Amino acid sequence: MSSASKIEISTELLRTLHRIHRQLTDLHSRIDRGPRQIKAGETLVAKATADVESARQAIKAAKVTSDEKQLQLATREARMKELQAKLNTAASNREFNTLKDQIAADEQANLVQSDEIFEALEQIDVLEKALAEAEAELKKQQSEHTVRVKEVESKQVILKDDLAGVEQQLAAYEAKIPAAVLGDYKRITSAKGEDALAPVDENSCGGCYQTLTTQHIETLRMSVLMRCPNCNAFLYFPENLSP
Repeated sequence: MSSASKIEISTELLRTLHRIHRQLTDLHSRIDRGPRQIKAGETLVAKATADVESARQAIKAAKVTSDEKQLQLATREARMKELQAKLNTAASNREFNTLKDQIAADEQANLVQSDEIFEALEQIDVLEKALAEAEAELKKQQSEHTVRVKEVESKQVILKDDLAGVEQQLAAYEAKIPAAVLGDYKRITSAKGEDALAPVDENSCGGCYQTLTTQHIETLRMSVLMRCPNCNAFLYFPENLSP
């Protein structure tokens, strides 16, 4: 539908309606951005929380490993004392040498075990530092998120007040639309928002860039309602091309 039975409509009215719809699009976008910002902040806090829990579990596992090694060391040392006592009462050279070899093997194993325990304790120190950093990061993210939520909620109040004002302004201008085309206008703007209107841009539709014929341009110059033959947008002349 390229026109609507020669319905006259003010270029200024269409221009104003498009401007208002653009304002609405911007306001809705900014309002919708608020919950996304909060969600993103919640994700950061959740990640920091998970990092803290992971660091705690790593320390717990490292301490279990260290305790097991220290228990093994203590058990082996106790066994070495028993072997040493038996060594002093060995009934034969063979028994003596067997006990002596076992003690030497346990001594060597304990040297290795002691090194492993030392490394485990060093690893625990490293993990505890990582935990402290993770806890600091969590505290930071929680603090920043609290501020973020307050800022978003404050902005939401302002934006929604602005939205209500712009909607009232839109209703006032929509009341000036000829009744014969108001239904189509409402239907298209409901579906397409600001894209339901488009300025003429160098003899083309500013929305879809469809080239307009000379007849289309002349019809618009007479302030007769014209719709883009391609995207169906309500066309109007921008200020720099006003008829």
